[in-house]
Amino acid sequence: MRATIPIAALTALLLTAAPLAPSLAHAFPDHSVPAVGGTVAQSPSEIRIWFTQKLEPSFSNIEVLDATGTRVDQDDTSVDKQDPTLLRVSVKPLAAGTYKVVWHVVSVDTHATEGSFSFTVRA
Repeated sequence: MRATIPIAALTALLLTAAPLAPSLAHAFPDHSVPAVGGTVAQSPSEIRIWFTQKLEPSFSNIEVLDATGTRVDQDDTSVDKQDPTLLRVSVKPLAAGTYKVVWHVVSVDTHATEGSFSFTVRA
């Protein structure tokens, strides 16, 4: 009778943890510079986003758009060679306003994710 309690507990643990496994296989943003929803005093020279998994450089991209939807990045997205969780793109000098960062990534285990966030450059 004692042996069934640990087996039942282990089975319950595995059944509750199983739905989490697929979600852990995707790369999601961990943090960024500028921060998500943040305000910066002056134009950044680049946008950097750190993800929860290593990224596949050939299939990962960032676009930065101004309030009119015009692309203002330099179209030079790259995964950092020293830190494969870091995706970056250079931006043109940005005027005061709110900007949208749109990202699409594929982690090295081939799972794709995408999303967006905004930040503001103060006048």
